[in-house]
Amino acid sequence: MKIQKVTVLGSGTMGHGIAQVSAMKGFNVTLYDIDDGMLKKAMAIIEKNIEKHFVAKEKITREEGDAIIKRLNTSTDLKEAVKDTDLVIEAIPENMELKKKVFAEMDSYCPEKTIFASNTSVLPVTAIAGATNRKDKCVGLHFFNPAVVMKLVEVVKPIGISEETLNIVVDFCKQLGKVPVKVKDVPGFIVNRLLGLLYHEAAQIVLEGTATAEEVDTAMKLGAGHPMGPCELADFGGFDIIVNAGDAVYQYTHAEKDAVNILYRKMVEAGRLGRKNGKGFYDYNEDGTKSQAKLFD
Repeated sequence: MKIQKVTVLGSGTMGHGIAQVSAMKGFNVTLYDIDDGMLKKAMAIIEKNIEKHFVAKEKITREEGDAIIKRLNTSTDLKEAVKDTDLVIEAIPENMELKKKVFAEMDSYCPEKTIFASNTSVLPVTAIAGATNRKDKCVGLHFFNPAVVMKLVEVVKPIGISEETLNIVVDFCKQLGKVPVKVKDVPGFIVNRLLGLLYHEAAQIVLEGTATAEEVDTAMKLGAGHPMGPCELADFGGFDIIVNAGDAVYQYTHAEKDAVNILYRKMVEAGRLGRKNGKGFYDYNEDGTKSQAKLFD
C-alpha cells in the first residue's frame, strides 16, 4: 500500500508539527481534535511557521506555501476524519486508557487498509494495539519536538506487527525526510530510556548540592559534547512530561533506576514546568534570556 492520506489525532505541539511536515512533503492531511479552538490555533501556528521559516527565507515559493496549506484540513468529527485515511498518527495526551479508547473507536470507523500509529514516547504500543482487531497494522512512530526540524523517528515494533506494515511506515518516514530507527516495544524505547537516566541523575546532583544546574549543563556541553545540558533539556521537555513519562516506565519495570527524582515532583508541585511557563531549573525572560533559578535558597 502507498500512503497518500494521513490523519493526525491531536492538534497540540506534536500533532500540528507532524501534520505540517506531512503536508510539506506532499501528503493530504486531516488534523483532528475535539476542540475547534485548538484546531484554529494549530492552523494559525502552521501558517505562521511556513511563512516565517520557509516562504520569507525563500526556501519555498509563495505558491508552494499556499499549496501546503491547501493540503491541510481540520475536523472535530473522528469518524469523518479517519474514514478513508491510509495512516492515522495519534498524538493525544499520554494516557493509556484514553489511547486505547480512541484506537478501539477508530477500529470500527477505518477501512481494513488503515495503519494505526501512536506517537507515544514511553507507553507500550503493544497494549495500545491490543484495543484493536488489527494488531498487524499497529505501530509506534515516535517523532521528536519540534517535529518539523528533528530528523529522528523511533519506529516501535509491537508484538504482532507485520513486516508489510513495518516496511510501509519506514518508507513513509523516509519520504518525510526523517531517519527511522527501529526498536522493540520496551519501556522508554531508545532515547527516553537513556535520557531518563540522564535527567534524573542531573536532578540528583542539583538536589544534593554537588553542583548547580548551570554547572551541570556547562560540564556536559564542554566535557561530553552535548548541544544542550541535561537541565536545559529537561526545561525544554517539561517537568510534567518527565514525571508522567517516568511514572509510566516505572509502573512497567519497577526498576529503581527508572524512579522519578523527587526534585521533578517538587518542581511540578511548585508550578515550575520548564520553558513552557518560563520557570524550571532556569527562569526565562520574555527577551529570551535566562538566569539560574533559586530553588531552595
